[in-house]
Amino acid sequence: MEIIGGGFLARHLRPLSGAHPGVTVLAAGVPRHPLPDSAHERERRLVEDTVERCLADGRQLVFFSTVSMYGAPGCRGLEDEPVAPLLPYGQHKLDLETLVRDSGVHHLILRLGYVLGPGEPEYRLLSVLVRRLRAGQVAVQEGARRDLLHVDDFVGLFDRILRTGADNETVNVASGDCAAVTDILDHMELRLGTRAERLAAGHTVSHCPSVAKLHRLVPEAALRGFGPGYFRSAIDRYLAAQPNPAALQAGPTP
Repeated sequence: MEIIGGGFLARHLRPLSGAHPGVTVLAAGVPRHPLPDSAHERERRLVEDTVERCLADGRQLVFFSTVSMYGAPGCRGLEDEPVAPLLPYGQHKLDLETLVRDSGVHHLILRLGYVLGPGEPEYRLLSVLVRRLRAGQVAVQEGARRDLLHVDDFVGLFDRILRTGADNETVNVASGDCAAVTDILDHMELRLGTRAERLAAGHTVSHCPSVAKLHRLVPEAALRGFGPGYFRSAIDRYLAAQPNPAALQAGPTP
């Protein structure tokens, strides 16, 4: 398996590099928003170049997209229904999905939940929340929900999806436990042994994906401990891998 990129996901996928011959994984590009249009254009050129090479070599392209395109009124988080992204980042990724599909390349488009784990960039959700909770203040948008997925579970699901031989599919890769951000903060405060002032920051959309197709492709995914409360164990594993886990409080899980 060819892995393009050297960031968080690419590093965690390296152990699979000897598996899945004929597959190219594009684990590079725009990882967050907001970023300038020039960054989006660079990713578009990278996707175009990778598509061209995969077409020439007969390889399957795995493209990482985002569940951030969900959240519009009436959206059910399903891969095969029309979506109307409310954020520029979601629209950018949807445009790249269209580029990949229309090219004719063999592909898998994986719309990822909020993957967390050791070595994640400091701008990622959990890293930001840890810093803000320890600083004593955190902004909370009403209605915010996020589907957290530990990177080790992501790698396992990724491997299983490729082993099914799925091709020309779009699949949400998520836990299915789309937790309220307020609940995420409650659990993090418990584990960190801190309390922070919560500042109202308006209303937001919830990027909650369906995992029905994932479970059809990989039935064992429904038996991996995902489901209600999974976000707590994902957070615990994340915090335990931090440089000074002994400093964390170990209160009981509610």
